[in-house]
Amino acid sequence: MNSFNTADLKPGIFFSEDVLLDKSFIILNKMIPLNETLIKALTDWQFNQVFSSGIIQFERLSDTEEDNKTEEKKQAVIKQVPDSSYINEDIQAIMAEVAKESRMEEIPVNDPKKLEAAEKTYNDYLDYTETLFTRFTTHKELDIKAISERIKALCLFIRENTRFILRIIQSATPQNKNFLISHAVRSTVLSITIALQLRLPLSKLIELGISCILHELGMLKLPPQLYMTDRPLTISEKKSLLTHPILAYDILKSYDFPLSICLGVLEHHEKENTSGYPQKLDGSKISMYAKIIAVACSFESMTTQRQYKDPQNSNAAMIELLKNTGNQYDETVIKALLYSLSLFPLGTYVYLSDGKIGISVDVNPVDPKNPIVELINETDERGYPKTVQPGGRDLSITRALTDSEMADLLKSMPKKAVLR
Repeated sequence: MNSFNTADLKPGIFFSEDVLLDKSFIILNKMIPLNETLIKALTDWQFNQVFSSGIIQFERLSDTEEDNKTEEKKQAVIKQVPDSSYINEDIQAIMAEVAKESRMEEIPVNDPKKLEAAEKTYNDYLDYTETLFTRFTTHKELDIKAISERIKALCLFIRENTRFILRIIQSATPQNKNFLISHAVRSTVLSITIALQLRLPLSKLIELGISCILHELGMLKLPPQLYMTDRPLTISEKKSLLTHPILAYDILKSYDFPLSICLGVLEHHEKENTSGYPQKLDGSKISMYAKIIAVACSFESMTTQRQYKDPQNSNAAMIELLKNTGNQYDETVIKALLYSLSLFPLGTYVYLSDGKIGISVDVNPVDPKNPIVELINETDERGYPKTVQPGGRDLSITRALTDSEMADLLKSMPKKAVLR
């Protein structure tokens, strides 16, 4: 593996093999040109080096050379992971999809149509996941190809509508859904968002999404009273509950899911410091997908009501993850979550230093501490809700609203205003 100084990277150059961050996460596919946006992001994140098993090139391989290398790589993957050809799509299609990154049109952060589309998509995937779990429970049905297509559609939607879907999952979780379903969908949205920040290609986004949407499948093999109760579990019951990653792994393996997806499911409760389960792996042995799912699931669990606990506000949950007490989570993944959601994650109601109240509606890519804030009950000259950019001496975010303050505020607001 070769290392390259970020300071030496120039827009327009290519690498002959994929470019990785921290020797773990792909940030750029081979033969995709570097651009100023990526170089600036690496500099802002203080990643001083990137890694690749290839070399820097200034022109692409010929089509024949590239086709030969692509075919060799596909055959190696197929030998290693049976029945995964449907995920290893044509390399040109993947490159075309990845090349669309960072060209989102300038859509207003408070566009109501986009928010409505995000809310509908989120609810559609709640229904889809409920059906998916029900079909497995009642008919032992897991259609790997169909799941792949649905997750691919979700990946593409999130990539184009990130700011909107993140606000929806913060504020619009239906209360009548089994928490396993809402947890699976919310965690999947967060996982895909993190992976987009880490610049994983579409094929890996799909695999990650499949792994995350199914990561709690093993729970369906256990008595519901083990995970749907607010009473303390006995030692025996706790041991049973801890088997759910193994149960899920065995299920997916029996349906010939690719190994990378199975490992993401098996290892999503492992910790960097070996305190996780079921294998007590250290960080060097935990799969990439499991590292991402672990952070996404932890943030989702912290911020969601459960039978046995009250939720934290998202700002407090983000701070807790950033502290990373005991080195439980991968630091790169935490940083990707921060830059995706900000310190006051999208959908968080905040007090500003001028005494006004607003809701965070978009990230500031150069300053994750200060997201763009939409002011409550204020409009601009076009009649849209007014937005401001905190930061500097003139305006800052003082703190997030407490649960009781937010409840009082939401009671005084019409439903459409809440979801804006």
